[in-house]
Amino acid sequence: MARGFSMRGVMGAADRAVQHARTWLQSAEPGSRVHDVQEDPRFQHRGVDLLWELPSGEVRGIEVKGDRQPRRKRYFFELVSNLERDTPGCFLYSGADLMVYVFLVQNELHVLPLKAVREWFLPRAKGYELRHTFTQTGAIRYTTVGAVVPVKDVQEAVPGVKCIPLPRRGGAREEPASDTAVAEVPPPTHEQPEEDVPY
Repeated sequence: MARGFSMRGVMGAADRAVQHARTWLQSAEPGSRVHDVQEDPRFQHRGVDLLWELPSGEVRGIEVKGDRQPRRKRYFFELVSNLERDTPGCFLYSGADLMVYVFLVQNELHVLPLKAVREWFLPRAKGYELRHTFTQTGAIRYTTVGAVVPVKDVQEAVPGVKCIPLPRRGGAREEPASDTAVAEVPPPTHEQPEEDVPY
């Protein structure tokens, strides 16, 4: 069965992931500045969440993904953002330089050179399983489709992928995603049950 999520739960995880990304970016380049452009329409359609202004003056676009699934070491590359409206997923269209993928439960932050990862993935896309997830926002429900890709596959194939352990606050762990927020709906019969979605 496909897993469903409430928009509130999705946004809470996204906010935590952005905060982890901001903290890491500023520590990786002391003196750099991070600008949150998630609500700026000029950057929303480019799939850029943060602008990272380096001390040199160079500015890099950052796409942030938060994943709160407890058992996996796999990325969820969003290929279709809203199936009902036929909108492409940010993995395909994002103009970001880097994707910061935060495994919230495992307390790990991964930095992926997005263009290189996309160029590696696209010719191999058919070799990876597709999963569906449903998000409820008020009365509206939409379906997201993504490819589930093992972290090790990407790390072994793409230079420049980084894995950074995050400090734990008081030993507390991130709560895993709840699958009770929205009733589950079975995907097409050829799909496997959904267990691996971000947020």
